[in-house]
Amino acid sequence: MLSVGVQRAGVSLARSGVAACAARVALPAIRQMARGYATPKLQEVDFSKLEIQHCVPSVKKTKTPAKDLVFGRTFSDHMLELDWTSEDGWSHPHIHPFGNLSLSPSCTVFHYALECFEGMKAYKDKNGNVRLFRPDMNMRRLERSCERIALPSFNGDQLLECIKELVRTDKDWIPDQHGFSLYVRPTAIATQPTLGVGPSAAAKMFVICSPVGPYYKTGFAPVSLLADPKFVRAWPGGVGQYKVGGNYAPGINPQTEAANRGYNQNLWLFGNEHFVTEVGTMNFFVLWKNERGEKELITAPLDGTILPGVTRDSILQLCREWNEFTVSERPFTMKELVKAIKDDRVVEVFGAGTACIVSPVKNIGYEGTDYAIPLALGNAGELTQRLADTIMSIQYGEVEHPWSVVIDRAEPNAQKMAHAA
Repeated sequence: MLSVGVQRAGVSLARSGVAACAARVALPAIRQMARGYATPKLQEVDFSKLEIQHCVPSVKKTKTPAKDLVFGRTFSDHMLELDWTSEDGWSHPHIHPFGNLSLSPSCTVFHYALECFEGMKAYKDKNGNVRLFRPDMNMRRLERSCERIALPSFNGDQLLECIKELVRTDKDWIPDQHGFSLYVRPTAIATQPTLGVGPSAAAKMFVICSPVGPYYKTGFAPVSLLADPKFVRAWPGGVGQYKVGGNYAPGINPQTEAANRGYNQNLWLFGNEHFVTEVGTMNFFVLWKNERGEKELITAPLDGTILPGVTRDSILQLCREWNEFTVSERPFTMKELVKAIKDDRVVEVFGAGTACIVSPVKNIGYEGTDYAIPLALGNAGELTQRLADTIMSIQYGEVEHPWSVVIDRAEPNAQKMAHAA
């Protein structure tokens, strides 16, 4: 029986009326995938078969002092790797010393962007326990991203157990200081060494880890945004709701242009109505008094163009639990936002994402005019600060919450030393 993804791929080709030459390229690959899925010997990701090869002491890396960490520049000693083929399924997962990948230059990932990834963090609490923040959401999103670009499916729960073991293996790379963490980057790529647009008969999953410091080292640094409708991040029917690499490369040039014009980042708009969508690589929130006079936190809905951020979902859930104002996921336009600014109805504006939790906005440039955004606390709004404090307290286990998952408990002696420090 074919998987849902293969069935959909076949139906899509059958209905789309693509040229015969394109069909000749794609259909054999689909049949090849179908044969693989139909074979009962296909292996699933299996944590029980995880193999671990530890670094020998002589090749272990020298850790960068916490104060000198730059996001994504330093990597821990080990990585997780596993391969998939349409004939055999997933190989045994393998944790081994961090190193370069060996790939054919003809691999489809290099030519057709068959690649997706996740971003999550591991934290060390005051007792030395290692924690992850809502990792199940990252796995579900990675599963959806793989399905969207015809990469193989996998058991997310089993992969997560492998990732936990990787983090435990490199837990000494998690800085002890509050605000620091270990950034964890799972990535899936197509590795079939063949030119031709179609599902890949080979894939690789790998996970690397990077110790990182606080996004804002000396308190919030509010950002300025350029809202220019000539650039579009995502569109209906596209891949805006998935973490695929193709979403990010096209944003680099607009970000450079925004910087050249004196802004920190882009506020992405869509359509003739200039609907507000996201900011840079983050979700976007506005706290205002709407035209009915109600205090409302608003963000764009998950309509297929918006990334379902883990931080986004956390903010919405927390604010609904607090029940202090209306919380809305609905479309709104830049013209509505400008009118609210002019009417003095905007309370604060911020972006939200894994790297920074929340990022306050101080002004937005739109159609030749800069619009100032209130910052009640000087460098952030009150809600922005409250959300940052609340989510961080959950991440570091200062508040007991089901979102914070302990994956490694420190020995009693280590807990005593952590308390003393």
